[in-house]
Amino acid sequence: MGRVRLSVAERREELLRAAVEQIEARGVAAVRIADVASALGVSNALVLYHFSTKERLVAAAFAHAAEGDLAHLRRLLGRRTTAVRRLRAAVHWYAPTGRAKGWRLWIEGWAAALREPALRDVAQDLDRRWKAALTEVIAEGTAAGEFRCEDPVAAAWRLTAFLDGLAVQMTAYAAPFSRAAMLAWADEALAREIGLAGPPPAGPDTPDGPSTPDGPGTSRA
Repeated sequence: MGRVRLSVAERREELLRAAVEQIEARGVAAVRIADVASALGVSNALVLYHFSTKERLVAAAFAHAAEGDLAHLRRLLGRRTTAVRRLRAAVHWYAPTGRAKGWRLWIEGWAAALREPALRDVAQDLDRRWKAALTEVIAEGTAAGEFRCEDPVAAAWRLTAFLDGLAVQMTAYAAPFSRAAMLAWADEALAREIGLAGPPPAGPDTPDGPSTPDGPGTSRA
């Protein structure tokens, strides 16, 4: 039985999903157009028709993964609860908690972005939008009197930098700390940034891990 004929948008979506999977499995440097084509049983020419070069395919694949992460972040930060609980949910989702597959994807992307301008643009845009989303909720909580934060922008920068650093340690170096320790440190970092004396309160259904690709991370990331 022949393959189902897909629309242009559906075909691009299928190719991007396959590219993300191949990058996760092989790494940015090693992945080839042929790997993506083989995974789907299509020709190299079909992949090149939609993306023209490996570099453009890789950049589009990371953008595709990033959009999924950002959509999940918006859902977390858009919940009808306090700013503190929304921030804690986002931080727990973003933090490296042992599900390192997605973080490997993003660390690969950061490294490749040093040499590939298209991928650097994608990574910078993702980073900017993450920080902007957190900044907005920190500012909202400050305005509502939930906590005090004199500079929400700087707080978002410091918080994401801390979590990115943890992700590198846990993913690249297999740091000897438990998932519970990572989440406790993330809570402490958030509490410092928004001036809480103790750990931020948990919400009723705070997620504990990144989405696909598993983080910042998927995940983001």
